[in-house]
Amino acid sequence: MAKRGAFLTRFNPIITPLGAVVLFISLIMLIRSLLSRNSYEIVLSSAVLLLFLVIAIIGIWKTSKYKSLESNWKTPSPMTAGNDEQTIVTGLNVSVPLFFRLHYFLQGHFFPNGKESGYKNRCIVSHETSVIRGETSAQIPLEFLIAGVFLGDGFCRLRDIFGFFSFSFGKTQHRTVNIRSAPCFGKKTQINAQTGAEDRRNKPAADIERYYMREYTPGDRYRDINWKSSDKIDSLITRISTDNQEKVSRIEVHFRNFASFNSDNKKKEYVSLEALWLLDRAKAQLTYFIRSLLEQNSTFIFDVKAANGSWEISNTDELEIFLDELAGISFLPPQYETAIKPGVSDLYVFSTACDKTLPIFITACNPRPVTLFIVQPFEISGKAEMQTLYLSDFEQAGLTVPARWFNYGKIKPLGVQANKVETFYANVKSVHGIKKRRQSEKVN
Repeated sequence: MAKRGAFLTRFNPIITPLGAVVLFISLIMLIRSLLSRNSYEIVLSSAVLLLFLVIAIIGIWKTSKYKSLESNWKTPSPMTAGNDEQTIVTGLNVSVPLFFRLHYFLQGHFFPNGKESGYKNRCIVSHETSVIRGETSAQIPLEFLIAGVFLGDGFCRLRDIFGFFSFSFGKTQHRTVNIRSAPCFGKKTQINAQTGAEDRRNKPAADIERYYMREYTPGDRYRDINWKSSDKIDSLITRISTDNQEKVSRIEVHFRNFASFNSDNKKKEYVSLEALWLLDRAKAQLTYFIRSLLEQNSTFIFDVKAANGSWEISNTDELEIFLDELAGISFLPPQYETAIKPGVSDLYVFSTACDKTLPIFITACNPRPVTLFIVQPFEISGKAEMQTLYLSDFEQAGLTVPARWFNYGKIKPLGVQANKVETFYANVKSVHGIKKRRQSEKVN
């Protein structure tokens, strides 16, 4: 894939369409003036052709001098959808000649359904910025609206101010960037630190928390050190809560990235934008669920299972690694699933309305308690909050959306029951995106 992307970015002619038109007209004028012996047209056409020749010689000489230039572009880490973040370009140590400007291009392909889905299901990304004369760095606004994988190429071009030529030079830098889902927020889940089951008790705020002391060991939290007691015996003492510390529970999570396709839509690259948005919101809910619980109790260990693999998450570092991999997880057709292990702790399931085999899976989990987080395409009663993706935002973000994303009918809500169901709603609209929202923000 990287080779194909590199070929697309490098295949650019030296002369621009405007330059080609002016060159053609100048040649016609010169031939006509020589035949008619019109001295005025001879001088005019010759001057234009001479200007062309001078610009071409300067451009070719200058770009050959910097053919080994290694510029570098770097996105913010981590890269999150929905944020208009600046990509930093460095290494632009170029002496730009008079009547020329240095431009930096960032082009490539964005795969919301994973790079394995193929080029038929990708957005074309194209950004360009003019570098200020004398500066060795620049910034390019790079924005994505949903999670996915971006395969990008960054390269330099030298353009004359008349718009006749555009010379490519330097080495093209290829980079793969995982785009995480835009964050979402909701009601925090309380889980019993011993059993891993959801804690539904109402704890009075006035309850007194009990502690015991022990000697500090590597891995203890800094805030748990009892500095007053440590100062008395000249040794670090850790204060341990009997309710929350020293109790490790494993939380089993299933992320179901399955989609049941129609008979004419068996290939995973033919996924609608609405389905991709539902999957993105499911990723966001899973991210919020794990992150908020780790903040609640750092001893939790999460066993996350998806169609693409499984992960064990016990700290924030492992969470960050998982979130990068989660960004590239795509839809897969339903497949054979192994039996769920029996247990008394709750099973936490994240899915979308595209998962038509979800009711069968929930039934197979019985008698184990299941808490389901599902993203539906729309809210019938109109009372719940809707997370909306605007199609017009793609164009404003420099993303070209493939037409096949809209060739399939709307997704219907999925009826499913579990011990506890948390439903979230998301939809796709065609217009009134970034521009309208920013105008309303100014008014408020």
